[in-house]
Amino acid sequence: MNRSSDGFYPAEDESTTLSGVSWGAIFAGAAAAAALSLILVLLGFGLGFSAVSPWANEGVSAKGLGISTIVWLAVTQIIASGAGGYIAGRLRVKWAYMHGDEVYFRDTAHGFLAWCVATLVTATLVAGSVSSLVSGGVQAGANMVGGAATAATQAAGAAAGNSDGDQYGYYIDSLFRDDRPAAVSDDAARGTVTRIFVRSLSNDGQLAAEDRAYLAQLVAQRTNLTQADAERRVDEVYARTQKAVADAKLAAQQAADTAAKVAAWTTLWMFVALLAGAFFASLAATFGGRRRDAVVYLETDTYVTTPTIR
Repeated sequence: MNRSSDGFYPAEDESTTLSGVSWGAIFAGAAAAAALSLILVLLGFGLGFSAVSPWANEGVSAKGLGISTIVWLAVTQIIASGAGGYIAGRLRVKWAYMHGDEVYFRDTAHGFLAWCVATLVTATLVAGSVSSLVSGGVQAGANMVGGAATAATQAAGAAAGNSDGDQYGYYIDSLFRDDRPAAVSDDAARGTVTRIFVRSLSNDGQLAAEDRAYLAQLVAQRTNLTQADAERRVDEVYARTQKAVADAKLAAQQAADTAAKVAAWTTLWMFVALLAGAFFASLAATFGGRRRDAVVYLETDTYVTTPTIR
């Protein structure tokens, strides 16, 4: 390498064919960040499980648990990413004859790349839980209206002993209807009533006039009520059943809305925590790089003694 007339190296001689990326330092920092992140997450799980209690008015509340989880996630990202970035910056190759701005940029890039690798590794390990959380909120919001009514009607049919293949039992029952219904067993009567209720609730929610009259005849036959009193009882019971289905729908809508909000806020705060981790990893890498460049190498004089031949 030749010096110029002023004693400095030419700019083209300062360039090198070596890459400006120290992948060994990046992977070392990423491994440290991923391992530390896993340890802190496990510690957070342990603290969270110990703070939750199945008994009423005991343990941390759901809101408190959510806030503490967000705070712990942010702290985990800051500590783990900062440590990984510092290691990546401290272990990288020292660049000689390079402008300070370029060194600063490369240190920042090393910290950011270490955070990227660590995040990908960590995401691979916990991808199942995160995806189930997000998909659960989306599916709950999509199925919040029809699911409750279907579940309620299916539960009613199951209580009456209906199988999945007996979905046309309502039409079959209508073949044998009579103005004076014959005496049947209580189980058969309950099954007939249940199928009428299930069909009415799953359609428009209104009880057809012929179904109402037939149910009143069945009730009057077993309770010794007049036809008018039996019809009033049918109306009362069907109204209570409609209210139960409406309450189930409302509860499903509220649960779906809560699940969607929880999923949205969780993903947003995860984004903020990951962004903070990227920032602290880059910042710590610049600090580690400065400490690396500040290392003073000691030079020792080596004396070689030549044995004297006599």
